Amino acid sequence: MRCVIARFPFDLTKSGVEDAMKGIKPQPVDGQSVLIGRRRYPVMQVGEVITRQDRRDFSAREVVRAMTLLGFACRALPEAMPVRAMTPLQTASAMLGAPTPA
Repeated sequence: MRCVIARFPFDLTKSGVEDAMKGIKPQPVDGQSVLIGRRRYPVMQVGEVITRQDRRDFSAREVVRAMTLLGFACRALPEAMPVRAMTPLQTASAMLGAPTPA
């Protein structure tokens, strides 16, 4: 598939991206990510590897679009689970210093 990343055209294939990322250790994900094989990579790391360009030269949106069109699963950083609110009984028990009922 032909796509443009940082104003340069690239002919990418799913197997070509998988081969390029083979043996590369994923960096910690702190934003958008792409699942390649069984590993989740930051999209900027994938873009850097497949384009051989500096990360400042392209956007995550460009890489996500290309990876999605190739059939890879992309997602944003998962949000933290919300903290479960205490019931009135648990709140009262906590205020009195009593053990909280389960």
